[in-house]
Amino acid sequence: MAAIITEKFRRHNSTQFYESFSEASKNVYYLMIGKSAPFSSGTSGGSDDSPPTPVDDVSTEFYTWDQTIALKNIASTEVAYAVPRRDWANSTTYDMYEHNISSSNTTTSGASNIYDSTFYFRTSDNRVYKVIDNNAGTAYSGSEPTSTSTSLFTLGGYTLKYMYTISASDSNKFLTADFMSVATDSTVSAAATDGAIESLVVTAGSGYTNGTYYAAVYGDGTSAGTSSGAVIRITVASNAIKLFGLTAGTDTTINSAGAGYTYGTVNLGSSYTFSDTDLSTSSSMGSGTGGAVSVVISPKSGHGYDAVNELGGHYVMMRATLTGAEADDVLAGNDFRNIAIITDPTTYGTSTVASSTTYRQTYALKLTSVSGTFTPDEKISQASTGAIGKVIEWDSTLSILYYHQERYGDYGTNSTTGAYVAFSGANAVTGASSSAAGTPDSTADTAVTLANDNTITFTDGYATPELQADSGNIIYQENRKPISRATDQTEDIKIIVEF
Repeated sequence: MAAIITEKFRRHNSTQFYESFSEASKNVYYLMIGKSAPFSSGTSGGSDDSPPTPVDDVSTEFYTWDQTIALKNIASTEVAYAVPRRDWANSTTYDMYEHNISSSNTTTSGASNIYDSTFYFRTSDNRVYKVIDNNAGTAYSGSEPTSTSTSLFTLGGYTLKYMYTISASDSNKFLTADFMSVATDSTVSAAATDGAIESLVVTAGSGYTNGTYYAAVYGDGTSAGTSSGAVIRITVASNAIKLFGLTAGTDTTINSAGAGYTYGTVNLGSSYTFSDTDLSTSSSMGSGTGGAVSVVISPKSGHGYDAVNELGGHYVMMRATLTGAEADDVLAGNDFRNIAIITDPTTYGTSTVASSTTYRQTYALKLTSVSGTFTPDEKISQASTGAIGKVIEWDSTLSILYYHQERYGDYGTNSTTGAYVAFSGANAVTGASSSAAGTPDSTADTAVTLANDNTITFTDGYATPELQADSGNIIYQENRKPISRATDQTEDIKIIVEF
C-alpha cells in the first residue's frame, strides 16, 4: 500500500502546536535546564565532549526531573512559525514556484518537493520574495530587490512576488543561521486573487509565424475558455514562442489572470488562437512544432494570501532567554547540559498548573556553623542519615546550599545499596572535596530575601523545589556540551520543531 504524510497534515500539526500557546484552553510550556554534573559512562552515558542521545522512555523523564536546575515559561510572544533560511545572493540560481513539483517534475535544483527547494529568498533588509519564474533556470543577475508592491515584478531576470518583511523584533528573536520566521502580510493577503493564472511555463518550439496571438485558458476557472476568463498573450519572435515574462510584446504574458482556476490548459491549435483580446478573430500561429504553453496554478486563495502555508511553515520555533540569576530562580553558579520542554507542570505538593515566569527546581539548605566553602558539583553527605547529594551552587553570603539528589550512586543514592535517603534534621552536611561543613539551621523558618529580591522560605532550614517532580509531560529533550552560566550573561535558547 502506497501512502504519504502530506504537507497539509504537517501544517495542521504545526498549527495545532502553535495555537496551543495562546488559545483559550492553552497549555503552559516551560524550558527546563539541568544536568550540572558531567556526563559519564557510569551514570548518564556519553561524555561532555560527546553528549549522549536522550532516550525516549519512562525512566529518562524521571532522571530529567532529578537533574533540573530551573525552568522558564515560554510565552506565546516567543513562538513563531518558521521556514528554512534562504538568503539572496546575486549570481545564484533559485528554484521557482510550480504547482506540480514531484519526482517526475523536479525543480531546477532537483528537488522533488517544492518545500525542499529554493523557491523563495530573504534579502539583507529582511524582505522575503517568492520566485514566480526563474528565467528558464538561469542565475539571478541584478540588484537586490526592495519592492513591496502587491503586484508581480521583474528584476535580475526573475519574476518575483513580495511576500512579507521580517520585523525587527522577529529578526532579533527568531532569525538563526538556518531558520527564519514566516508570517503573512495583511496587505499582500488582501490583494491576492483565488485561482488567478499568474505565471506560465513555456516551451519555445520552432517554425511558428512571428506575431502576437491570444488564447483562452480552458479549465474550471470563472468563464474559462472565453475572453472573460484568463487569457494568454503569446509572442512569437524568430519563429519561436517567447518565454514567460511581464513585458508585453517581448515576453509571453498573462493578458488577463481570471479567477477560480484549479487546473487549466492552453490550446495552440489554429482554432484556439486569435489576433485580438476579445478572441473574435482567429489567427493561426502557423505550422510550427514543439511549442507549448502550460499554466501554473496559484496556491489556494492566490499568491501571498497565506505566506505560512505557501512557503512550507511546518516548523515552529520557540525561544527563551536566561538572564543572569533571573528572579533568583535560574541559578548562575554552575553550568548545564540538558535542555527540555515540558507542558503543564504543577507546583510543589499540589495539582495546580504552574503559572509563574521562572521556577527554582533545586533543593536548598540554610546552614549555620559553616566552615569552608562548598564547591559546585562536589559530593555532599550527611553521615547521620546517610543522605548523599551534589552541590549546584553555594551562596556564601546567605549560607544557602543548593543541591540535587540524582538517582545515581554517590550522586543521590547509596553506591552500594542504591538506597535514596533525603537530607533531614539538624545533622551536619559535609563536602567531600572541599571539606566544607555546615548544619541545617533548625530555627530558619521564615522567608529569606535573595540577591535579586526574590525570596525562599525554609522550614527547619530546608526548602523544597518549587515544582512537583514528575508532573506535566516532557515533550522535548536535548543533551548539549556544557553551557557555563554567569550573573552578567544571557543565554538565548531557540528550539525548532519540524512537523
